[in-house]
Amino acid sequence: MPPRQQFGRSSAGRLRGTVSAVLLILACALVPLGALAGWVTYGLADGDRYVRTVAPLAADPAVEDVVADTLGTGLARRAGVGEMAPFLRDAVRSFTRTDAFQVGWDEANRATHDAVLDAVRRGERGPVTVDLAPVADAVERQLAEDNALVGRPRLPVGHAEVAVLPAADLGPLRKGLHVMQVAAVWLPLTAVALAVAAIALAARRRRALTAMALGVAAGGALLGVAVALGRHLTLADLPADMPEPAAGAVYDALTSTLRTVSWLLLALGATVALACRLGRPLRRGTERTEAVTPVTPVEAREAGKAGEAVTARGPETPHPPPPPPLLPPHPPSTPPTSPSNRKLPLS
Repeated sequence: MPPRQQFGRSSAGRLRGTVSAVLLILACALVPLGALAGWVTYGLADGDRYVRTVAPLAADPAVEDVVADTLGTGLARRAGVGEMAPFLRDAVRSFTRTDAFQVGWDEANRATHDAVLDAVRRGERGPVTVDLAPVADAVERQLAEDNALVGRPRLPVGHAEVAVLPAADLGPLRKGLHVMQVAAVWLPLTAVALAVAAIALAARRRRALTAMALGVAAGGALLGVAVALGRHLTLADLPADMPEPAAGAVYDALTSTLRTVSWLLLALGATVALACRLGRPLRRGTERTEAVTPVTPVEAREAGKAGEAVTARGPETPHPPPPPPLLPPHPPSTPPTSPSNRKLPLS
């Protein structure tokens, strides 16, 4: 092969390898980002899934304490009877263990979620508030059924609006939600397309598949680290009146799906990489086994006897090549017969 063609082919191979490596890196980087966008779009932004996610928090002790303190203190303040605050807190804490509180908890979370999404989608500029009067009304009805309010003034429930999102956070939240909704669709598709192109361009596709699997596992591990780091930063920046155990329970409940996805990516990538690694030596060993021709015992004995005979005779000397055949002698040359030398017949 001419040196110029060999250099051209090697340059093209290096270029394909470089492009394949870049595509693999981009695909692996998009995997955790796509998982994050999908979690926000299909986990947090969906009302039914959000309510199902936070429903178990109604039985969390830290959340029950926060609800009891908040509602008990609020009811006592509205009734103008501060001395009833400890009693009302105990009553609300008992109420949190009933089915009625679970219903009120789900309704309050659904109302909060719908209020935030409506404000984000409609482009409102004021703070997002939620009326918790239905929850307080359920508490009062439960206390009345238990005869806990006999001889005490009726608690004026009215409207119990609570601000859940400041107006300054609506703009960034609106932009972030739009970006996440678009990214949840295109990032996974782009990652798959880049991975297929990278493996197709690679000179050694098994090695490229192994690298892709390791990259997916690394992306899953990075996603898990990001969730843990986000939890630490969230709890470190809590308001003074927000208990850390309750906030930690809420954060863990909201990110449970994201943690599961990170473990799945880690396990899937590690499994594929291990399968590629173990499948290559097994395939080589199979090819070598198939290449060896089995020898029967009869052939082995005959080969042994032939080897012994050769050893007994000693090394054979090569026969000299036969001499070349002798050329036949040339016939004597006779002068050509001329008309003058031709004998005439006698008459």
